Amino acid sequence: MRIKAAGLIVSGLLLVTGCSSGAPSPKAAPTASGTGPAAAPSQDGSTAPGADADTAAAFAKWKIEPMAPVPAPPKVKPVRTGAGVPPVVSDIPTKEKIVFVTFDDGAEKDPKFVTMMGELKVPFTMFLTDDIIRNDYGYFKPLQKLGNPIQNHTLTHPNLRTEPESAQRHEICAQQTKLKAEYGTTPRLFRPPYGNLNEATKAAAKSCGVQAIVLWRESMQIKGMQYQRGDKKLHPGDIILAHFRGPSELKGTSMTTMTANMLREISAQGFTVARLEDYV
Repeated sequence: MRIKAAGLIVSGLLLVTGCSSGAPSPKAAPTASGTGPAAAPSQDGSTAPGADADTAAAFAKWKIEPMAPVPAPPKVKPVRTGAGVPPVVSDIPTKEKIVFVTFDDGAEKDPKFVTMMGELKVPFTMFLTDDIIRNDYGYFKPLQKLGNPIQNHTLTHPNLRTEPESAQRHEICAQQTKLKAEYGTTPRLFRPPYGNLNEATKAAAKSCGVQAIVLWRESMQIKGMQYQRGDKKLHPGDIILAHFRGPSELKGTSMTTMTANMLREISAQGFTVARLEDYV
């Protein structure tokens, strides 16, 4: 597996911090019905996390505190996209106590993860690399069917900063084509491997139809998160990076356990998980 470095955008500059490929707010009480997080419809009609009794039971099963209700998606997305150079985002402008969960690469294909996320109904975005998923494209289809979008993470996971624009364009555009062929939808979002990009990356992404380049603020390790900010806390609108990784990369820990640890930390800080594509 490759090792990633976290990207941080400040005044248009990319700062890179280390991340493995890497007083809390009060916990929110369950809804009055006792069924856990309330469902909020996304702009594509899906809902997450769910408000039904089965979802509440799933949170208890995975020993995760119920999350606060998910607010309704904004009528106007706070990250505006258009015909220009794709914006580079590591968090979403919002005052709501929401964060966004993303999973990269696609190496680990743990069937228990599919079961877990189907039960919890927590939304997430997948940024997939063809070289890493091509041995089992089908694994990701049930996750997509749950309402979790598949986005672009290049063909072969190179450090794009070291590549000319033509090579970057091939990495991004060819993956757009492959993902459309396999999963039926052309990605709108792109994440550069290692968080590394330059002006050529932006130009290449634009030429491939990418609407936004997505980085992150926190990266999930095995038991806790690596924070970019000094206060080591989640902030409204933060994008969290995790990976499809198994016990060989996680020192014997399964991806399912890592994800449960991440959701516990999100819940403990009083946040809930919203769908990234409803905001970008």
